[in-house]
Amino acid sequence: MSKQSTRKGFASRPADPERWVKAAERKTDAADASVFTARLTIDVTPDQRARIKIVAFQRGVTVADMLRELLSREFPITDGDMP
Repeated sequence: MSKQSTRKGFASRPADPERWVKAAERKTDAADASVFTARLTIDVTPDQRARIKIVAFQRGVTVADMLRELLSREFPITDGDMP
């Protein structure tokens, strides 16, 4: 059998979730995603994934850019959202 890893904290939960989620203290503009990005993983059906990819291709954009625009439109920044 193999020896257990001695790396601590690899999968441990953060002590302060708010600080962990807001890791970047910079204010970011939704239009400038190159300043800071965070990965978001969602589960979709294979059919949904295919439709998303087809629509992105038809529009001549990447799936990531298309979904960032959709999220920006659906969840706009309001005055109370920024620290």
